[in-house]
Amino acid sequence: MKTERKKKGGRIPKKDPAVYRYTVRFSEEEHNRFLSMYEKSGISARSVFLKAHFFGVPFRVLKVDKTLVDYYTKLSDFHAQFRAIGSNYNQIVKELKSHFSEKKAMALLYRLEKCTQELVALSHRIVQLSKDFEERWSQKSQ
Repeated sequence: MKTERKKKGGRIPKKDPAVYRYTVRFSEEEHNRFLSMYEKSGISARSVFLKAHFFGVPFRVLKVDKTLVDYYTKLSDFHAQFRAIGSNYNQIVKELKSHFSEKKAMALLYRLEKCTQELVALSHRIVQLSKDFEERWSQKSQ
């Protein structure tokens, strides 16, 4: 008979497993304070946070400015809309050239040019607001 070794399944065991467990009870005020500190730390698990805090391991608190995130999200949306407008602009000019008389096409192109000028002015305003926002934000971080 052949002796075959059975393969064990599962993950490789840790060299130093954490087998000791302790229970801690907090009052309402302590619990709220603990949750506030835990959320600010950005650590993935409460037990890891407690162990790190208990043994004096320094941790960083990362504060995310929601207005900054919202601003860049909306700025990205504007950028996508500008790209779509550029694509539509090319299609409109092609259609005007092929389906309308020269006089009618020129009148419609004049109106399109006015709208484009408004869009350019809006684009310059967005760039200026972005620069102002960046200056204010960079002053906060210093």
